[in-house]
Amino acid sequence: MEKIICPSMMCANYDVLKEEIVSLDAAGADIFHIDIMDGSFVPNFGMGTQDVQCIRKHTTKLVDAHLMIENPGNYIDLFVSLGADLIYIHPEADKHPARTLGKIKAAGRMAGVAVNPGTSMETIEELLPLIDYLMVMTVNPGFAGQKYLSFVNHKIEKLVLSKASYGFKLMVDGAISPEKIDALSDLGVDGFILGTSALFGKEEDYETIIRRLKKKEAMEAEQ
Repeated sequence: MEKIICPSMMCANYDVLKEEIVSLDAAGADIFHIDIMDGSFVPNFGMGTQDVQCIRKHTTKLVDAHLMIENPGNYIDLFVSLGADLIYIHPEADKHPARTLGKIKAAGRMAGVAVNPGTSMETIEELLPLIDYLMVMTVNPGFAGQKYLSFVNHKIEKLVLSKASYGFKLMVDGAISPEKIDALSDLGVDGFILGTSALFGKEEDYETIIRRLKKKEAMEAEQ
């Protein structure tokens, strides 16, 4: 199973953002991941509408918007208009998450749920039939450069079993190193949101890194 590689664009070099997008696109990135933070749901501010517009302008690949904001249902139309193909919400931030997911689908876009480390399976179970993607946060959301929270692995194992029944893609986000990619792929995870642990700020070019990360056999052949 080929891995879905999703650059976390908050880690990109913003001095040359257009060049970063074009390089990642050519290198084989599958989904451009955009973190939107409001300083309320998470204690940080993230990317803005201009960033979404810029990324959308320079790639034909899928673009996702990870809404780490309060009341995300109020902003679905905005992110649809900006060109997001996939929109993730956090159920805790929305009084009516099922309605918001339905709004995303009605707009012809893919619906996703993001699951915080402390969010229980029971909180999201009723939403699983409504989604296309489920993203498990393996760090507490809001900041790059955190340590991977291993206790989340138990939740990932349960969700691997659920995805066969509901048909969603299972993604992980947070401190995802090359070693974590291989281990979690073996468990049944489909895709990986990548920041500085595996993709950005490295000496190798994006094409070399992504080619190796996508296929374990390619990495083993180079060793």
